[in-house]
Amino acid sequence: MGDLSNKAQELVGKAKEKAGDLTGNERLTGEGRADRGEAKVKQAAADIRDAMTVVADRVKGALKRGD
Repeated sequence: MGDLSNKAQELVGKAKEKAGDLTGNERLTGEGRADRGEAKVKQAAADIRDAMTVVADRVKGALKRGD
């Protein structure tokens, strides 16, 4: 679910940024950039968490085979 909410936040940010650019509203443009940046950081954290889960599972499997 995290991936989907991160993607949604990124798309909302992109829309805010474009709307701000079109209207000359620097605050809205900045909010859009911030939303996009936050979504990218959240997604990177989720990717790291997923990778660590894979590594942990492999270590557990190796330890079980070693018993």
